[in-house]
Amino acid sequence: MRSFYQYMMRYRGAKQQTNESKLAEWMFRDHDFPKQSTSYDEISRYLEWNIPFKEAVQVFDQLWDDYLATEES
Repeated sequence: MRSFYQYMMRYRGAKQQTNESKLAEWMFRDHDFPKQSTSYDEISRYLEWNIPFKEAVQVFDQLWDDYLATEES
């Protein structure tokens, strides 16, 4: 199973910035982000303590479901 970080890198470099691309860019630039993690709890806690923008936790929750669906198929 690939990490959530690896999944999120698909959102980097978007021509029009979205909340998904903002989160992906922030994750890429944050050297302390748990890049190898596949744990919802670990990533969620990290985001709550280091929130990069107001909607980040909600965006993460939405993307987590997509991540799980992608990894299960």
